[in-house]
Amino acid sequence: MKESVHEMAEQGPIVFCTGGGCTAKLGAGVLSRILEKLPRGEKDPDLLVGYDSRDDAAVYRITEDIALVQTVDFFPPMVDDPYTFGQIAAANALSDVYAMGGEVKTALNLVCFPESMDLNVLGEILRGGAEKVAEAGGTLAGGHSIADTGVKYGLSVTGLVDPHRLTANDTGRPGDKLLLTKALGVGLICTANRVGEAAPEQMEAAVRSMTTLNKTAAEIARRYEVHAATDVTGFSFLGHLHEMMGEKLSCVIDAHAVPVLPGAWEAADACLYTAAGQRNRNHTGPFVRFEKVPFPMEEILFDPQTSGGLLFAVAPQDAAALEAELQAAGLPAKIVGTIGEKQTPEITVTYE
Repeated sequence: MKESVHEMAEQGPIVFCTGGGCTAKLGAGVLSRILEKLPRGEKDPDLLVGYDSRDDAAVYRITEDIALVQTVDFFPPMVDDPYTFGQIAAANALSDVYAMGGEVKTALNLVCFPESMDLNVLGEILRGGAEKVAEAGGTLAGGHSIADTGVKYGLSVTGLVDPHRLTANDTGRPGDKLLLTKALGVGLICTANRVGEAAPEQMEAAVRSMTTLNKTAAEIARRYEVHAATDVTGFSFLGHLHEMMGEKLSCVIDAHAVPVLPGAWEAADACLYTAAGQRNRNHTGPFVRFEKVPFPMEEILFDPQTSGGLLFAVAPQDAAALEAELQAAGLPAKIVGTIGEKQTPEITVTYE
């Protein structure tokens, strides 16, 4: 089976990997215009987080101490190896539960696959996803598949969270420190890789980042006073940061402190960015002021991430200790900014 999979992977740039991951998402601006027109219905007091909050997952209270976390995510391949793609897609879907402060319990496969393609490829995708669900401590409980013209894979995930320890994305407080747990740049590196401009070790580092679960970061963060959290995915670091501000806060980011994957700067400097990155700039750019930030760094901050890290709003007295513990666990976590009272512009990015 492995020979067949590798043969398909070698042919993949045309039929398998055409630029997927979270770069395939619809733009935030388009989604906002659509969602605001949907009928809301009667408000359910037990729906603690719904789609109207632009958060990472839905949260529904079952009892005073138990709430369900529900999320779904799937996309086309961004790498040529099916097994690796399965791992990345699963890690990305599972991440939303961690961003809400929850624990993964069950997952369902979501599969779109051409009937004409080698089914061994599908087997490898599902194997990669199943391994990540198991690593998360969850149970793979089934799924749904349809025949399609292209490959798409992901998960519907259910988790549990204590409603009193829920970390929504827009509940940060003035004075909180912003802490990012993974390096940025996977969109740029994957784009460079598709055109043969990424060194093998650069792509390997990006894959390691994308296949790393946010489980460890979330578990460590529970020991500290974290007021808000989100995972950084297709809307970019700045796009998800804009959602965290929730139109009631502002922040200052030190871009020099932001962890960046090797090769991302060079790819941005060579203009190897994505259409999704430019959509992110168009949507979020009006809320951002750059102060002496080099253009490649701007592009990195707008770069769509696939299976990106968690971005925490941490009480200032806990931030340094949380950063140190995350780094001791092998994560490239860094304090990258500070939240303040609402002002214009909403986000100021410096490069000190």
